[in-house]
Amino acid sequence: MITGIKGTRFRRAAAVTVTTGAVLAAGAFGAAPAGAVTTPTIAAAGGFVMNNGTGKALYTKAADTKRSTGSTTKIMTAKVVLAQPNLNLDAKVTIQKAYSDYIVANTASSAHLIVGDKVTVRQLLYGLMLPSGCDAAYALADKFGSGTTRDARVKSFIGKMNSTAKSLGMTNTKFDSFDGIGNGNNYSTPRDLTKLASSAMKSATFKTVVKTKSYTAKTVTKTGSIRTMAAWTNTNTLLSSYSGTIGVKTGSGPEAKYCLVFAATRNGKTIIGTVLASTSVAQRGTDATKLLNYGFAK
Repeated sequence: MITGIKGTRFRRAAAVTVTTGAVLAAGAFGAAPAGAVTTPTIAAAGGFVMNNGTGKALYTKAADTKRSTGSTTKIMTAKVVLAQPNLNLDAKVTIQKAYSDYIVANTASSAHLIVGDKVTVRQLLYGLMLPSGCDAAYALADKFGSGTTRDARVKSFIGKMNSTAKSLGMTNTKFDSFDGIGNGNNYSTPRDLTKLASSAMKSATFKTVVKTKSYTAKTVTKTGSIRTMAAWTNTNTLLSSYSGTIGVKTGSGPEAKYCLVFAATRNGKTIIGTVLASTSVAQRGTDATKLLNYGFAK
């Protein structure tokens, strides 16, 4: 037993005698035993964190359990768009009534795109990822799917989402929507979504979009005049609350509850992860913050 050093904790596992002076010296330099970082407890039903540079898993909680993903689905929507050959980010897309009707019918999150306006693909990506616009998602699926009808193009686009998931090794993922408003068969896992985000972040355009806090689009109206849209604000609160945050995407819904795919870089190290089915908007941010702190301490 070592006595006389008040308030210091020792591991009983060590049977080696340590001198009082050595213990004091270790304390003075702030030395902690390797692996002594306490594993965090999160409210989310599932979580996964990895070192983005090495791909090493740092934290898992029901990491391979399939769950509804809400609008974190839109990470794949953006990835499929950005993977299109000869993509022109300045190509214009005319906003259709079907997109706004869809928003109304589903009480969906919206970029408030106006029917008849011409909006660039780049602007649609901001409208997709910042305010989580399901109208922007619909416009992109309609634009980049193949087929002679809108339904056929949307189906084709969702097919591209699933084939991309397969190519990334997302073995526990299925998409049946372009925005996360699924038809009962739209799911993923914390591990798969983290894998997706890591891949998506290799795109400079994607990376720029998801770390943007606010974006104001100037669209072209039916008459050819310029419309300055109300600013789109990123729903990812970590961009303001957690130093080094570089993305990625929120999600929510009755089934999905509160989800967040997140990434941050500090001192050249990038940590990326996912929480699914947390209990509130504030709690998913708290969960992600705990996991980022843990990841950087590992």
